[in-house]
Amino acid sequence: QGLKPIVSTECPALIFGTTTKLTSDLPATDSFLGKNKVPDLQKLFQKPDGVPVHLKRGVPDKLLYRTTMALTIGGTIYCLVALYMASQPRNQ
Repeated sequence: QGLKPIVSTECPALIFGTTTKLTSDLPATDSFLGKNKVPDLQKLFQKPDGVPVHLKRGVPDKLLYRTTMALTIGGTIYCLVALYMASQPRNQ
């Protein structure tokens, strides 16, 4: 008799009635018309200058990194203070 499939092999019913266009169906004028920035970014991020990859783009990255670190440290201190206050008995 052999093993029978548990799941049906038929295609499920179509949920959405709209069809999608394949990339081959799109005309060439609808494609992305901007400049490809990937090679420039690859040169920037792969440069062996000793700077971590998350700081390679300069001042905006440094500002974002320092803000994130300040919020992380501030949140940790806030949680420790809240834990300390919650562990103290209340005066009645």
